Amino acid sequence: MKTPTLIVTSLLVLASLNFLIIAKERVLLNGRSVLCKLAPRDPRSLMQGDYMVLRYEIAETASSKIPEEHYGGLLVLRLDKDDVAQFQRLDDGSPLAANEVRIRFRRRQNSFRRGVIRLGAESYFFQEGRADDFAKATYGELKVAPSGESILIGLRDENLKRL
Repeated sequence: MKTPTLIVTSLLVLASLNFLIIAKERVLLNGRSVLCKLAPRDPRSLMQGDYMVLRYEIAETASSKIPEEHYGGLLVLRLDKDDVAQFQRLDDGSPLAANEVRIRFRRRQNSFRRGVIRLGAESYFFQEGRADDFAKATYGELKVAPSGESILIGLRDENLKRL
């Protein structure tokens, strides 16, 4: 009796994982590249191994301009000619200009940085021994789907060169 339950549960877990993978692949395939300037980072996080903690200036700006009762939703970002994003406003459902995108956000509720807006990936993992290369990062490169879902795909330096 337990074997069929185990098989069904395993199939449901695998189906759910595949659905999540396909959704992320669609964002990578159909998403628009958006460069988000990184806020100052704690240099110690670069020395802790093979990752660095990321913070985005847009999230810091939006945190101070969006009322705290908004725990999640969409932000509207304006892109310049190099696809570098600037915070515009909280999304109200109005049509976007050609140089605007929506990006999903969530507000932290249970941490020491309570109230700060999250845009997605806050850690970037890299090969051990390459901390000096990634210490030069100035921008996070995100792929953003029309739905506002985003994926961090890399880092860029101050000249917009991929690291």
